[in-house]
Amino acid sequence: MSALSFEILATDANGYARRGRMQLAHGVVETPVFMPVGTQATVKSMTPADLTDDIKADIILGNTYHLMLRPGADLVEKMGGLHRFMGWERPILTDSGGFQVWSLGELRKIEEHGVRFRSHIDGAEVFLGPKESMEIQRKLGSDIVMAFDECTPYPATYAEAEESMQMSMRWAGECREHLPVNETQALFGIVQGGMYPELRIKSLQALSAIDFEGIAIGGLSVGEPKEEMMAMLDALAPHLPVDKPHYVMGVGTPDDLIEGIDRGIDMFDCVMPTRNARNGTLFTDDGKLNIKNLCHAEDPRPIMHDCDCYTCRNFSRAYLRHLYMAKEILSSRLNTLHNLHYYCTLMQRARDAIAEENWPAFRHQFLQRYRGKA
Repeated sequence: MSALSFEILATDANGYARRGRMQLAHGVVETPVFMPVGTQATVKSMTPADLTDDIKADIILGNTYHLMLRPGADLVEKMGGLHRFMGWERPILTDSGGFQVWSLGELRKIEEHGVRFRSHIDGAEVFLGPKESMEIQRKLGSDIVMAFDECTPYPATYAEAEESMQMSMRWAGECREHLPVNETQALFGIVQGGMYPELRIKSLQALSAIDFEGIAIGGLSVGEPKEEMMAMLDALAPHLPVDKPHYVMGVGTPDDLIEGIDRGIDMFDCVMPTRNARNGTLFTDDGKLNIKNLCHAEDPRPIMHDCDCYTCRNFSRAYLRHLYMAKEILSSRLNTLHNLHYYCTLMQRARDAIAEENWPAFRHQFLQRYRGKA
Protein backbone atom coordinates (compact mmCIF):
# COMPACT_ATOMS: atom_id res chain seq x y z
CA MET A 1 0.00 0.00 0.00
CA SER A 2 1.22 3.50 -0.85
CA ALA A 3 2.13 5.98 1.89
CA LEU A 4 0.19 8.70 0.06
CA SER A 5 -3.42 9.05 -0.99
CA PHE A 6 -4.58 12.10 -2.91
CA GLU A 7 -8.08 13.26 -3.80
CA ILE A 8 -9.31 16.25 -5.79
CA LEU A 9 -12.10 18.10 -3.98
CA ALA A 10 -12.75 20.92 -6.46
CA THR A 11 -11.39 22.27 -9.73
CA ASP A 12 -11.55 25.49 -11.72
CA ALA A 13 -13.99 24.79 -14.56
CA ASN A 14 -11.93 26.66 -17.14
CA GLY A 15 -8.36 25.97 -16.07
CA TYR A 16 -5.95 23.80 -14.11
CA ALA A 17 -6.36 25.17 -10.56
CA ARG A 18 -7.52 22.52 -8.12
CA ARG A 19 -8.23 22.06 -4.44
CA GLY A 20 -7.15 18.72 -3.01
CA ARG A 21 -6.33 16.68 0.06
CA MET A 22 -3.29 14.53 0.67
CA GLN A 23 -3.16 11.81 3.34
CA LEU A 24 0.35 10.98 4.55
CA ALA A 25 1.76 8.86 7.36
CA HIS A 26 1.79 11.78 9.80
CA GLY A 27 -1.44 13.50 8.82
CA VAL A 28 -3.55 15.31 6.27
CA VAL A 29 -2.29 18.10 4.01
CA GLU A 30 -4.81 20.41 2.35
CA THR A 31 -3.73 21.62 -1.10
CA PRO A 32 -2.69 23.98 -2.59
CA VAL A 33 -0.16 24.22 0.23
CA PHE A 34 2.93 26.24 1.09
CA MET A 35 5.58 24.30 3.00
CA PRO A 36 7.85 26.31 5.35
CA VAL A 37 11.50 25.40 4.90
CA GLY A 38 13.20 23.79 7.90
CA THR A 39 16.54 23.01 6.26
CA GLN A 40 18.47 21.91 9.35
CA ALA A 41 15.57 20.37 11.31
CA THR A 42 14.27 23.82 12.25
CA VAL A 43 12.25 26.55 10.58
CA LYS A 44 14.49 29.43 11.58
CA SER A 45 13.33 31.11 14.83
CA MET A 46 10.05 29.14 14.88
CA THR A 47 8.95 26.49 17.37
CA PRO A 48 6.66 23.62 16.33
CA ALA A 49 3.92 25.34 18.39
CA ASP A 50 4.34 28.51 16.32
CA LEU A 51 4.00 26.50 13.13
CA THR A 52 0.87 24.63 14.22
CA ASP A 53 -0.99 27.18 16.35
CA ASP A 54 -0.35 30.51 14.62
CA ILE A 55 0.99 29.73 11.15
CA LYS A 56 -1.27 26.68 10.62
CA ALA A 57 1.34 24.80 8.62
CA ASP A 58 0.30 21.29 7.54
CA ILE A 59 3.76 20.19 6.35
CA ILE A 60 7.35 21.44 6.51
CA LEU A 61 10.66 20.64 4.80
CA GLY A 62 13.98 19.21 5.90
CA ASN A 63 17.10 18.83 3.77
CA THR A 64 19.10 15.67 3.13
CA TYR A 65 22.36 17.45 2.27
CA HIS A 66 22.52 19.54 5.43
CA LEU A 67 21.25 16.83 7.79
CA MET A 68 23.63 14.19 6.43
CA LEU A 69 26.57 16.50 7.21
CA ARG A 70 25.25 17.69 10.57
CA PRO A 71 24.17 16.04 12.83
CA GLY A 72 24.15 12.97 10.54
CA ALA A 73 21.35 10.64 9.48
CA ASP A 74 22.47 7.88 11.88
CA LEU A 75 22.09 10.19 14.87
CA VAL A 76 18.66 11.40 13.73
CA GLU A 77 17.56 7.78 13.31
CA LYS A 78 18.92 6.94 16.76
CA MET A 79 16.90 9.84 18.20
CA GLY A 80 13.70 8.35 16.78
CA GLY A 81 13.63 9.99 13.35
CA LEU A 82 13.28 13.56 12.22
CA HIS A 83 9.76 14.05 13.62
CA ARG A 84 10.73 13.15 17.16
CA PHE A 85 14.15 14.80 16.88
CA MET A 86 12.64 18.21 16.12
CA GLY A 87 9.36 17.82 18.01
CA TRP A 88 7.16 18.07 14.92
CA GLU A 89 4.25 15.64 14.66
CA ARG A 90 2.83 16.62 11.26
CA PRO A 91 4.15 15.59 7.80
CA ILE A 92 7.69 16.36 6.62
CA LEU A 93 9.08 16.42 3.09
CA THR A 94 12.83 16.02 2.68
CA ASP A 95 14.65 17.42 -0.33
CA SER A 96 17.15 14.96 -1.79
CA GLY A 97 20.18 17.23 -1.56
CA GLY A 98 20.55 17.49 -5.33
CA PHE A 99 20.00 21.25 -5.47
CA GLN A 100 22.46 21.94 -2.66
CA VAL A 101 25.11 19.78 -4.31
CA TRP A 102 24.46 21.58 -7.60
CA SER A 103 24.96 24.94 -5.88
CA LEU A 104 28.49 23.90 -4.82
CA GLY A 105 29.60 24.52 -8.42
CA GLU A 106 33.27 23.66 -8.95
CA LEU A 107 33.48 21.95 -5.54
CA ARG A 108 31.58 18.96 -6.95
CA LYS A 109 32.29 16.27 -9.54
CA ILE A 110 29.37 14.49 -11.23
CA GLU A 111 29.77 10.75 -11.79
CA GLU A 112 27.40 8.18 -13.29
CA HIS A 113 25.94 7.12 -9.95
CA GLY A 114 26.12 10.37 -8.00
CA VAL A 115 28.19 13.38 -7.08
CA ARG A 116 31.49 13.63 -5.23
CA PHE A 117 31.99 16.87 -3.34
CA ARG A 118 33.66 18.57 -0.40
CA SER A 119 31.66 19.33 2.73
CA HIS A 120 31.13 23.06 3.23
CA ILE A 121 31.54 22.44 6.97
CA ASP A 122 34.92 20.70 7.27
CA GLY A 123 36.09 20.06 3.70
CA ALA A 124 35.74 16.27 4.00
CA GLU A 125 35.06 14.37 0.78
CA VAL A 126 31.49 13.10 0.50
CA PHE A 127 29.68 11.02 -2.14
CA LEU A 128 25.93 11.39 -2.60
CA GLY A 129 23.88 9.58 -5.21
CA PRO A 130 20.43 8.02 -5.58
CA LYS A 131 21.23 5.05 -3.33
CA GLU A 132 22.80 7.19 -0.61
CA SER A 133 20.05 9.82 -0.73
CA MET A 134 17.31 7.21 -0.40
CA GLU A 135 19.07 5.57 2.56
CA ILE A 136 19.57 8.90 4.33
CA GLN A 137 15.96 9.92 3.80
CA ARG A 138 14.81 6.49 5.02
CA LYS A 139 16.75 7.09 8.24
CA LEU A 140 15.29 10.59 8.57
CA GLY A 141 11.81 9.09 8.31
CA SER A 142 10.18 11.84 6.26
CA ASP A 143 6.67 11.38 4.84
CA ILE A 144 7.67 12.52 1.34
CA VAL A 145 11.07 11.62 -0.09
CA MET A 146 12.43 13.45 -3.12
CA ALA A 147 14.33 11.63 -5.86
CA PHE A 148 17.99 12.56 -6.26
CA ASP A 149 18.47 14.62 -9.40
CA GLU A 150 20.84 16.99 -11.13
CA CYS A 151 19.58 20.54 -11.24
CA THR A 152 20.16 21.83 -14.78
CA PRO A 153 21.98 25.18 -14.71
CA TYR A 154 20.66 28.33 -16.36
CA PRO A 155 21.44 29.10 -19.06
CA ALA A 156 22.12 25.73 -20.69
CA THR A 157 22.22 24.65 -24.32
CA TYR A 158 19.71 22.08 -25.57
CA ALA A 159 22.42 19.40 -25.60
CA GLU A 160 23.53 20.24 -22.05
CA ALA A 161 19.95 20.26 -20.77
CA GLU A 162 19.19 16.95 -22.48
CA GLU A 163 22.28 15.23 -21.09
CA SER A 164 21.49 16.52 -17.59
CA MET A 165 17.84 15.47 -17.86
CA GLN A 166 18.74 11.97 -19.01
CA MET A 167 21.11 11.62 -16.06
CA SER A 168 18.33 12.66 -13.69
CA MET A 169 15.96 10.13 -15.26
CA ARG A 170 18.50 7.31 -14.79
CA TRP A 171 18.91 8.40 -11.19
CA ALA A 172 15.11 8.51 -10.79
CA GLY A 173 14.92 4.83 -11.72
CA GLU A 174 17.66 4.02 -9.19
CA CYS A 175 15.78 5.94 -6.49
CA ARG A 176 12.63 3.89 -7.08
CA GLU A 177 14.67 0.68 -6.90
CA HIS A 178 16.21 1.68 -3.57
CA LEU A 179 12.92 2.97 -2.11
CA PRO A 180 10.08 0.70 -3.30
CA VAL A 181 6.44 1.61 -2.67
CA ASN A 182 5.75 1.29 1.05
CA GLU A 183 3.28 2.37 3.73
CA THR A 184 5.34 5.10 5.42
CA GLN A 185 7.29 7.08 2.80
CA ALA A 186 6.05 8.40 -0.56
CA LEU A 187 8.59 9.09 -3.33
CA PHE A 188 8.31 12.02 -5.76
CA GLY A 189 10.08 12.14 -9.11
CA ILE A 190 11.50 15.45 -10.37
CA VAL A 191 10.98 16.85 -13.88
CA GLN A 192 14.10 18.40 -15.41
CA GLY A 193 14.97 19.64 -18.91
CA GLY A 194 16.04 23.25 -18.51
CA MET A 195 14.07 25.84 -20.44
CA TYR A 196 13.12 23.46 -23.26
CA PRO A 197 9.46 22.37 -23.25
CA GLU A 198 10.16 19.29 -25.38
CA LEU A 199 12.73 18.03 -22.85
CA ARG A 200 10.43 18.80 -19.94
CA ILE A 201 7.64 16.71 -21.46
CA LYS A 202 10.05 13.85 -22.20
CA SER A 203 11.21 13.98 -18.60
CA LEU A 204 7.64 13.86 -17.33
CA GLN A 205 6.89 10.86 -19.56
CA ALA A 206 9.94 9.03 -18.23
CA LEU A 207 8.86 9.68 -14.64
CA SER A 208 5.31 8.52 -15.40
CA ALA A 209 6.71 5.19 -16.57
CA ILE A 210 8.50 4.75 -13.23
CA ASP A 211 5.26 5.49 -11.35
CA PHE A 212 6.12 7.84 -8.51
CA GLU A 213 3.53 8.86 -5.91
CA GLY A 214 3.91 12.51 -6.85
CA ILE A 215 5.52 14.71 -9.50
CA ALA A 216 7.82 17.63 -8.73
CA ILE A 217 9.13 20.25 -11.14
CA GLY A 218 12.75 21.18 -10.47
CA GLY A 219 15.30 23.43 -12.09
CA LEU A 220 13.13 26.55 -11.92
CA SER A 221 13.82 29.77 -10.04
CA VAL A 222 17.54 29.31 -10.79
CA GLY A 223 18.08 32.70 -12.43
CA GLU A 224 15.73 32.54 -15.41
CA PRO A 225 13.24 35.37 -16.11
CA LYS A 226 9.80 34.75 -14.64
CA GLU A 227 8.34 34.65 -18.13
CA GLU A 228 10.47 31.58 -18.91
CA MET A 229 9.55 29.91 -15.62
CA MET A 230 5.85 30.37 -16.31
CA ALA A 231 6.31 29.19 -19.89
CA MET A 232 7.68 25.88 -18.56
CA LEU A 233 4.70 25.49 -16.22
CA ASP A 234 2.36 26.31 -19.13
CA ALA A 235 4.02 23.63 -21.25
CA LEU A 236 3.70 20.99 -18.52
CA ALA A 237 0.21 21.80 -17.23
CA PRO A 238 -1.75 19.76 -19.83
CA HIS A 239 0.50 16.73 -19.32
CA LEU A 240 0.71 16.49 -15.52
CA PRO A 241 -1.01 13.38 -14.10
CA VAL A 242 -4.41 14.41 -12.76
CA ASP A 243 -4.45 11.85 -9.95
CA LYS A 244 -1.10 12.81 -8.38
CA PRO A 245 0.08 15.90 -6.47
CA HIS A 246 2.19 18.43 -8.41
CA TYR A 247 5.03 20.21 -6.61
CA VAL A 248 7.11 23.08 -7.99
CA MET A 249 10.35 23.35 -6.03
CA GLY A 250 11.83 26.54 -4.60
CA VAL A 251 9.11 28.92 -5.83
CA GLY A 252 8.56 31.71 -4.80
CA THR A 253 6.88 35.09 -4.28
CA PRO A 254 3.16 35.34 -3.42
CA ASP A 255 2.25 36.13 -7.03
CA ASP A 256 4.41 33.19 -8.20
CA LEU A 257 2.32 30.91 -5.98
CA ILE A 258 -0.96 32.22 -7.36
CA GLU A 259 0.28 31.86 -10.93
CA GLY A 260 1.53 28.35 -10.13
CA ILE A 261 -1.84 27.30 -8.72
CA ASP A 262 -3.46 28.56 -11.92
CA ARG A 263 -1.20 26.14 -13.80
CA GLY A 264 -2.14 23.10 -11.72
CA ILE A 265 0.50 23.22 -8.99
CA ASP A 266 -0.50 21.84 -5.58
CA MET A 267 2.65 22.26 -3.48
CA PHE A 268 5.23 25.01 -3.01
CA ASP A 269 8.27 25.73 -0.86
CA CYS A 270 10.67 28.65 -0.71
CA VAL A 271 13.08 30.26 1.76
CA MET A 272 11.79 33.67 0.68
CA PRO A 273 9.35 34.34 3.56
CA THR A 274 11.87 33.36 6.26
CA ARG A 275 14.95 34.90 4.63
CA ASN A 276 13.17 38.14 3.82
CA ALA A 277 11.82 38.30 7.37
CA ARG A 278 15.34 38.25 8.78
CA ASN A 279 16.26 41.07 6.38
CA GLY A 280 13.31 43.24 7.43
CA THR A 281 11.08 42.61 4.40
CA LEU A 282 7.44 41.73 5.07
CA PHE A 283 4.81 40.42 2.65
CA THR A 284 1.35 41.97 2.29
CA ASP A 285 -1.45 41.98 -0.27
CA ASP A 286 -0.06 45.32 -1.44
CA GLY A 287 3.39 43.89 -2.11
CA LYS A 288 6.53 43.92 -0.01
CA LEU A 289 6.93 46.25 2.96
CA ASN A 290 10.44 47.22 4.07
CA ILE A 291 10.27 47.70 7.84
CA LYS A 292 13.71 49.37 7.79
CA ASN A 293 12.30 52.45 6.06
CA LEU A 294 12.17 55.65 8.15
CA CYS A 295 8.49 56.16 7.32
CA HIS A 296 7.64 53.35 9.77
CA ALA A 297 9.50 54.89 12.72
CA GLU A 298 6.33 56.40 14.24
CA ASP A 299 3.71 54.28 12.50
CA PRO A 300 1.19 52.78 14.99
CA ARG A 301 -0.38 50.45 12.42
CA PRO A 302 0.22 46.71 12.21
CA ILE A 303 1.87 45.26 9.11
CA MET A 304 -1.61 44.44 7.74
CA HIS A 305 -4.94 45.53 9.24
CA ASP A 306 -6.75 42.36 8.18
CA CYS A 307 -4.02 39.91 9.23
CA ASP A 308 -4.68 37.93 12.40
CA CYS A 309 -1.15 36.62 12.96
CA TYR A 310 0.37 37.08 16.42
CA THR A 311 2.64 39.87 15.17
CA CYS A 312 -0.13 41.93 13.58
CA ARG A 313 -2.47 41.41 16.54
CA ASN A 314 0.04 42.77 19.03
CA PHE A 315 2.71 45.02 17.53
CA SER A 316 3.06 48.23 15.52
CA ARG A 317 5.28 48.91 12.55
CA ALA A 318 7.14 51.37 14.78
CA TYR A 319 7.99 48.62 17.28
CA LEU A 320 9.00 46.17 14.56
CA ARG A 321 11.28 48.78 13.00
CA HIS A 322 12.82 49.48 16.42
CA LEU A 323 13.55 45.78 16.95
CA TYR A 324 15.17 45.48 13.53
CA MET A 325 17.31 48.60 13.92
CA ALA A 326 18.37 47.46 17.41
CA LYS A 327 19.32 44.04 15.99
CA GLU A 328 17.11 42.28 18.51
CA ILE A 329 16.53 38.53 18.04
CA LEU A 330 12.79 39.12 18.46
CA SER A 331 12.80 41.04 15.17
CA SER A 332 13.50 37.89 13.15
CA ARG A 333 10.97 35.91 15.14
CA LEU A 334 8.06 38.34 14.80
CA ASN A 335 8.79 39.09 11.15
CA THR A 336 9.00 35.36 10.34
CA LEU A 337 5.72 34.68 12.15
CA HIS A 338 3.97 37.23 9.96
CA ASN A 339 5.52 36.15 6.65
CA LEU A 340 4.84 32.44 7.12
CA HIS A 341 1.32 33.13 8.39
CA TYR A 342 0.75 35.31 5.34
CA TYR A 343 1.94 32.60 2.93
CA CYS A 344 -0.08 29.83 4.57
CA THR A 345 -3.19 32.02 4.83
CA LEU A 346 -2.83 32.93 1.15
CA MET A 347 -3.00 29.21 0.35
CA GLN A 348 -6.17 28.90 2.46
CA ARG A 349 -7.69 31.81 0.55
CA ALA A 350 -6.76 30.11 -2.73
CA ARG A 351 -8.31 26.82 -1.59
CA ASP A 352 -11.51 28.64 -0.61
CA ALA A 353 -11.68 30.50 -3.94
CA ILE A 354 -11.37 27.26 -5.91
CA ALA A 355 -13.95 25.48 -3.74
CA GLU A 356 -16.36 28.43 -4.09
CA GLU A 357 -15.90 28.48 -7.91
CA ASN A 358 -14.41 31.96 -7.65
CA TRP A 359 -10.82 31.26 -8.68
CA PRO A 360 -10.50 33.47 -11.81
CA ALA A 361 -11.84 36.55 -9.99
CA PHE A 362 -9.70 35.89 -6.90
CA ARG A 363 -6.56 35.43 -8.99
CA HIS A 364 -7.19 38.58 -11.02
CA GLN A 365 -7.95 40.76 -8.00
CA PHE A 366 -5.00 39.47 -6.00
CA LEU A 367 -2.47 39.94 -8.79
CA GLN A 368 -3.74 43.42 -9.64
CA ARG A 369 -3.39 44.55 -6.02
CA TYR A 370 -0.13 42.76 -5.23
CA ARG A 371 1.55 44.12 -8.34
CA GLY A 372 0.32 47.62 -7.59
CA LYS A 373 -2.20 47.89 -10.42
CA ALA A 374 -5.39 47.98 -8.36
